[in-house]
Amino acid sequence: MEPLIPRIFVSPKQHFFLFGPRGTGKTTWLRQKYPNAVGIDLLEPDIFRSYSARPEGLREIVLANLDKKTVIIDEIQKVPEMLSAVHALIEKKLNIQFVLTGSSIRKIKRTGADLLAGRVIKKTLHPFMAVELGHKFKISSALEQGLLPLVVASDEPESVLKTYAAVYVREEVQMEGMVRNIGNFSRFLEAISFSHGSVLNTSNVARECEVERKVVEGYITILEDLLLAFRLPVFTKRAKRSVIAHSKFYYFDVGVYRSLRPCGPLDKSEEIDGCALEGLVAQHLVAWNSYRGDKNKVYFYRTSAGSEVDFIVYGEEVFWAIEVKNTARLRPEDLRALKNFKTDYPESTAYLLYRGKVRLMKDGILCVPCDEFLLHLNPEKTEIIP
Repeated sequence: MEPLIPRIFVSPKQHFFLFGPRGTGKTTWLRQKYPNAVGIDLLEPDIFRSYSARPEGLREIVLANLDKKTVIIDEIQKVPEMLSAVHALIEKKLNIQFVLTGSSIRKIKRTGADLLAGRVIKKTLHPFMAVELGHKFKISSALEQGLLPLVVASDEPESVLKTYAAVYVREEVQMEGMVRNIGNFSRFLEAISFSHGSVLNTSNVARECEVERKVVEGYITILEDLLLAFRLPVFTKRAKRSVIAHSKFYYFDVGVYRSLRPCGPLDKSEEIDGCALEGLVAQHLVAWNSYRGDKNKVYFYRTSAGSEVDFIVYGEEVFWAIEVKNTARLRPEDLRALKNFKTDYPESTAYLLYRGKVRLMKDGILCVPCDEFLLHLNPEKTEIIP
């Protein structure tokens, strides 16, 4: 059995929610970090039934195990009524840390966010970052299979990915009654995969799914609540040019995107590969910022005239402009959008990521092999290239 890959995520000392899609390794990490904790797994049917009937039963378990300094409740969104019992026990100041995991924030937002505000902080565990895998990271396999720990650890990663979305639809969306028509939602999952790495047009997605635009907007919110997707807003600070208003859409992991993106004779492989590469960089930047405490924010930039920079990372720590090109040979026009952005924002640091093998300096812009950039993107520091 191979040793567990250490995660960069650092646990807080206070009570915390640990959110993350299924398969990101929440339970594995917690068992390693807190081997002697009291553990309650709400995915177990008998445990789920017990606490659904009597959420206050948590008090009896905790008071009988005061020698244990950590209580872990897995998938707390299954029985959100337990949050009242958690709140009451926190108020007793028993010198016990509560760790509440979840793969959905939907019910937590409705029932527990205000209840525990200020007492339980929110953290997120993401798919592997390249720096966590080190020499095991191969950009070619990452682009095909993604970086979900569940998939990376599997002997049959393609099979796991094929069933991943189906399991979510069955166990989260259908069982929790999130949508009325599961067939429409399943078609939506495929249709919106064409928007991965693109400016989101909900009207186009609605036409493809043959549902109303408001239904699609609700479906997108469900994906975000299940932590399966995220949107990046457009960067508008001190904009000297007219910029668009729509956000960009990404599935949270490139392997999940690949598993949902239909392929056929009319689908160009280079188009799918380009979206996959951009998505891989996106999920790394989001994870990097999350593990640093969300001190910055990830945007994209696009003017009304069509000049676009894939990512802008802006905040109290950094101001990066990052363009991603799925090519090994750079052309002058590949640098144009970054050069325009640098003209408007000379304070920014610009990077062009490409599929070549060597670093290049072109017109004052550092061009870096994409895999090298990702391997140096470490949440423990702000500088990327040594």
